[in-house]
Amino acid sequence: MASTPFLTVERKNRVAILTMNRPEALNAIGAIEDCDSIVDTFFALGNDRSVSAIVLTGAGRAFSSGGNIKGMQERTGIGVLEQPDSTRANYRRGVQRAVRAMLDCEIPMIAAINGHAIGLGLDLACLCDIRLAADSAKMAASFIKVGIVPGDGGAWTLQRIVGYSLAAELFLTGRSFDAAYAQSIGLVSRVVPSDDLLPAAIGLAEEIAANPARALRLTKKLLREAQHGRAHDVLELSAAYQAIAHETHDHAEAVSAILDKRAPNFTGE
Repeated sequence: MASTPFLTVERKNRVAILTMNRPEALNAIGAIEDCDSIVDTFFALGNDRSVSAIVLTGAGRAFSSGGNIKGMQERTGIGVLEQPDSTRANYRRGVQRAVRAMLDCEIPMIAAINGHAIGLGLDLACLCDIRLAADSAKMAASFIKVGIVPGDGGAWTLQRIVGYSLAAELFLTGRSFDAAYAQSIGLVSRVVPSDDLLPAAIGLAEEIAANPARALRLTKKLLREAQHGRAHDVLELSAAYQAIAHETHDHAEAVSAILDKRAPNFTGE
């Protein structure tokens, strides 16, 4: 068991910078404890009203190389165990629990893809709301290359970003692709030089975090629900969330600031 958590947290005002911290293993997720670190971190941040944006990146030269291949061979870690029922429970207890924690996070999240994002690593990036990539980054939905399926829910996530046909092509070929291609298919919104990636991601996070905190979380929840909801259902949810937003202090402050022609002073309330 590693002495340091898989995710380290650095705070910069209302922005939390999360770094996958296994550079010697290309930030592969190799143990249940790594998944626990993700769950615990996102749970804590979700309950912290002083956090308005999250940046997720990797230490060293990779974002995350995904699962641990050696662990698959040895039947240890987050994947395959001694028999199918145990393996199923292991996925649900570990990596899927981590995925659920990220799906449930109401805070806007930006993935700063600083290097290789492979398999599970790519799917972690896809769980974020916005993705920026270094020009040197390489990505792949490569589960098929090791004879397995995306057991982390990536089959649900990727096609909502790039569409069914492209997602099928990426999963069924397992081919790797560069940041420029990722941008061309809408998988990432911006490609920047490697040295500029983290400052760009933090700058975007700060721009987001400067807005009213409660409205940010409600807007993200509404965007996520709108991905798979019927138009009439989304309209109903929009009205409900809007009723909540109208009662916040920051909404009143925003209106006053506009009418007074001054900068607003948001408190998160």
